[in-house]
Amino acid sequence: MKYGDKLIYIEGIITEVHDGAVAIDLKGRLGSMRVPLRMLISDYPLQVGQTVGFHMSFLEQLGPEPDPKYRKPDTPV
Repeated sequence: MKYGDKLIYIEGIITEVHDGAVAIDLKGRLGSMRVPLRMLISDYPLQVGQTVGFHMSFLEQLGPEPDPKYRKPDTPV
């Protein structure tokens, strides 16, 4: 990675709880995400409306070439 980590603290609200995943709306109009239950640390039963927080860094593109395994054959480079 070319850039050092800058960890950003982000909060969100649980909007859905399923058997294997939790949906979270991120505060600050950052969108939403779904995470597997195994990635969530909690001392309480999960419920819709609870607040969660986590640290995240920026995403960085690691190279200009796409991985051929994920490209469709008719997609131009």
